[in-house]
Amino acid sequence: MNLRDSLLAALSTLPGTRHFHVHVLVTAPRKHATLYPYATPRPRIYVQDYLVLLSEQPTLENPRVLVSAVEACLYHAPATSAAILYISKVDSTGQGISPSPTASLVTAFARWHIDPATRPVPAQHLWLHLFARAQGQYLFPNSIEYEGKRALSDVKLCAWWRRLLGSVAGDVQGTLGPAGKVRLYYLLPGCNELEAHQALGLAYAPADAINAPAWNYGHPYSQTDIPLPCSPPEGHANLGHFIPSFDDDPKNRFMDEIALIGESDGVRSPARKRPRVTRQTGPAADSEAEGGHAGKDQAEVTEKEHEKFQKDTKDTRPKGELSTVQPDEFWERMSFRQECVSGAVTGFFTAGFSSPFPPHSTSKPSPLAPQPGQVPAAMNKRILSSLMQGNEFSTVDRARKSTEVLEGAIRGLCEGLATHPLPSRGAAPTLHTQAEDGVLVPPRTPPRKPNTLPSLENVSPNPFDEPEATLETYHAHIYGSVSVSNPPLASKNLSPGTTGDHPSDSTKAQKPKVNVLAVRKKKKRTETES
Repeated sequence: MNLRDSLLAALSTLPGTRHFHVHVLVTAPRKHATLYPYATPRPRIYVQDYLVLLSEQPTLENPRVLVSAVEACLYHAPATSAAILYISKVDSTGQGISPSPTASLVTAFARWHIDPATRPVPAQHLWLHLFARAQGQYLFPNSIEYEGKRALSDVKLCAWWRRLLGSVAGDVQGTLGPAGKVRLYYLLPGCNELEAHQALGLAYAPADAINAPAWNYGHPYSQTDIPLPCSPPEGHANLGHFIPSFDDDPKNRFMDEIALIGESDGVRSPARKRPRVTRQTGPAADSEAEGGHAGKDQAEVTEKEHEKFQKDTKDTRPKGELSTVQPDEFWERMSFRQECVSGAVTGFFTAGFSSPFPPHSTSKPSPLAPQPGQVPAAMNKRILSSLMQGNEFSTVDRARKSTEVLEGAIRGLCEGLATHPLPSRGAAPTLHTQAEDGVLVPPRTPPRKPNTLPSLENVSPNPFDEPEATLETYHAHIYGSVSVSNPPLASKNLSPGTTGDHPSDSTKAQKPKVNVLAVRKKKKRTETES
């Protein structure tokens, strides 16, 4: 079952009556050299980009409107049989029918990659990473202006992700087999374990979570149960082998600063000297010269060994303070970074899944070979750029127009038409620098400067051509729809301990009922009573 069919199967179980339409864009693998830019030697990594767009309509007569979107990347390290799924953005417009399909969409997306039966890359170990930072909008411009959108606060967003990943881990744990392993980690910078536990409202465990994997407060870079994607060479480990660098991730700038410490001012430990070349003089040297060109050949061999030694030791030392800063110190200092001290709670979530390969061995294609259903990277980039720059979702009419433009552009590119998606007729997206309550919007991580990264000269070109998106690919892998006709949701007031499909509904259901007592006022004594 491909990713599109798995998403549609999960959406078909939602309550209510409506029609879902999903578009799944998956790029072909390509070489990627900046996931572990400071690792020596640099590992061979391959990356694929994902973009999932979900639209719905109450009836077939109504126009479609985008309701949810997911952007992610899948990294594959064949040398360690490991993969990393990084969910970079998840957003909703708030213009769909309740309950929201966002949680079901993300759950099915993550489970499809975690389950060994459907995992798209031959990897025994998969790590899922995400950075939770509350914002009004991530992928749908101006969607926060729509009155029906309820953006989660910082604490509720972290609790929502923790609950969702825990549910996925509990469901997948049984499919990994007896030798499978599941490890869950989360960290709220600036909070200790007790403060994080209280902030997320983890006072009790639900009844269905008794057999679920336990969460560990901290980072996974000290454990040895599940191998890390970039295993350091023995005796030469540094911070660059542990911390991956993702786009729009606050860890990137901090890693760059650690790598530049001690180099910007030109102060650095001297390089190791090569062995001294000794030359003999006198009678012994004359006697060796009688042997013809043997002495000359020996000198040439010695010089080549010295050149090889100098080449091997050049640039092998970790940059800056990467060899002295340990993972525990790195995360402790992350609590003082700008993205983590802006007044909002942020969270780093990591989940590790390990399972052995099946006993029967199959031939493994090249990691760069395109697979059926994949699209060129330029197509995915074009649709994503059109989504975030040329459209907006502040009203229902503008959202419907943007949905029509984007879905038409995807089909047009598969038909081979030179379509140029035009911006919607609505106003251009505006930059929000201040929230409605006057609090500044949490800062975004600026893009990484290319001149701070090590040289990438060793990246060779891709021997395979980019895949071509056709109408056959569009109907078989990219576009799909499902009609849902299930009993509606019984009541919004769920019983304590249950969770709804919408994050806000589940949070609201867990709040206990508070009875407010009226204050009895003392009657004043009148003169007649006295």
